[in-house]
Amino acid sequence: MNYIDTQTASAPNKATTPTSLALLEDKSSRTMPIASKKINKTIEIITIPPLLDSQVVHLNIGIELDEHLICNILSDVYQHVRITEINSQADLAALVARHPDLVFSGVKYFDFDGQQLWLNDYLDQHGIAYIASNRKALDGEFDKGNAKKLMQKAGLATADYFTTEPDEHPTESSILIAFPLFVKPVAGGDSQGIDANSVVNDFASFQAKVADIWKTQHSRSLVETYLSGREYSVGIFEDYSSGTLTAMPIEIIAQKNENGQRILDFDIKRFDSEQVIAVKNPTIHTQLSTLAKAAFRVLNGKAFGRIDIKMNHQHIPHFMEANLMPGLRKGYFYRSCAMNLDLTYEQMILKIANNGLTSPQLLLTHSEYDRSVL
Repeated sequence: MNYIDTQTASAPNKATTPTSLALLEDKSSRTMPIASKKINKTIEIITIPPLLDSQVVHLNIGIELDEHLICNILSDVYQHVRITEINSQADLAALVARHPDLVFSGVKYFDFDGQQLWLNDYLDQHGIAYIASNRKALDGEFDKGNAKKLMQKAGLATADYFTTEPDEHPTESSILIAFPLFVKPVAGGDSQGIDANSVVNDFASFQAKVADIWKTQHSRSLVETYLSGREYSVGIFEDYSSGTLTAMPIEIIAQKNENGQRILDFDIKRFDSEQVIAVKNPTIHTQLSTLAKAAFRVLNGKAFGRIDIKMNHQHIPHFMEANLMPGLRKGYFYRSCAMNLDLTYEQMILKIANNGLTSPQLLLTHSEYDRSVL
């Protein structure tokens, strides 16, 4: 187990990164008030050992973090901040024994001797606060078909859909929704498996795309009515002190592909070639915010997340998918915070940490935990 204390963490560029508690100052009370000294809280940033093959994707990582940058940001405000690498279940037991005030981590689960141990479930059991949603919520949004089913049950707008794999729908008559259709993997992020062929206009194209996803993504396909309107992503912040949700819509404009369609595909995301703009129309802003908040509640999201929405040809917003562990680099979630709340990156990280530190009582209070281990 490796500890990197705040005093040894690499120092940020002092010319560009604020170093005082002024990061918490916010005229609209979006973040914590200024304090005269560092706050006496203990925060552990949890990581896992890096993979030897940099091309392999960590399936158990929900949020990619720059842990050293986040450590420096938090260390400007909180008294005890460290980075902890977890290599074994014994390391987790040691974490529980230290009982930090907050765990700041994007790890979903650990694989110890072939057994999955979900971090946030484990922290819940020991009354330790963390920054993101629990396993139940993450399970609800990970399978895109399941998430849409929950939306339909709640009466929220989402495109008609079904899931399939090669030969499961062998004839055109077995498809009960009309072309054009949109085909993508049922799970996964970053638009993997999505390209110009994802919009299918006939049965042969449908078969070819389903087969491609099965072969290249090792996944079943989610097939839904193609929504031809504008695309949006809505960041969500949950305020534990008031129980309210703040929605932060942004519009994402992809370049037209070879078919003249604006599809947010894998290459566009990989090369960051899409345009992201603020939603200025107050009516659309309200529509997106209302749908996103409702979807977040349906999924039992916690703390923060992102809801993706697209308009149909009648300009009606439809739920597409959710990400309850959105990336905390300078992606869509950060841009939604910057464009809607005028937050800097540092303020966003501090807001997430402060919110985690004010989370509701978990299964054990600190005093109950102390008594349980005596």
